[in-house]
Amino acid sequence: MRQLQLRVNGRPAAAAAEPNTLLVDLLRGPLGLTGTHIGCDTSQCGACTVLLDGEAVKSCAVLAVQAEGRSVTTIEGLAPEGGPLHPVQEAFVACHGLQCGFCTPGMVMTAVCLLKTDPRPSAERIAHALEGNLCRCTGYANIVESVQVAARAIAQGSQP
Repeated sequence: MRQLQLRVNGRPAAAAAEPNTLLVDLLRGPLGLTGTHIGCDTSQCGACTVLLDGEAVKSCAVLAVQAEGRSVTTIEGLAPEGGPLHPVQEAFVACHGLQCGFCTPGMVMTAVCLLKTDPRPSAERIAHALEGNLCRCTGYANIVESVQVAARAIAQGSQP
């Protein structure tokens, strides 16, 4: 067992983990952040996507020890507790970019990362960025529209 120190959703966090513990298991287990979903356990579906030092990663493909001393943002950390939703979250709701919701946290985290690097992505760019995130319900049209709406909201001054 190794004691890990990291920042999760802007706050210091500590947890013990075996060397082979996956980041997704650390988040969902000892840290109690169940918004990060486990869909495939093989980095194929993207449901477990989080931000690691601001970059979108599939947390089922990252060892918890690799997050030592780093910053992790999960879906729970996008909006302040009791505060307004992040513009990407708001857009997913407004545009019906979710149905069952299982893939939504990973889609949202991937979109947040995309919009930090490309604030005005084309529909094609959005689709390309989301290639590693699978949805079995929506057909992606509303998801792409959600990201476009969020991009416009952020450009007009909605704070992420």
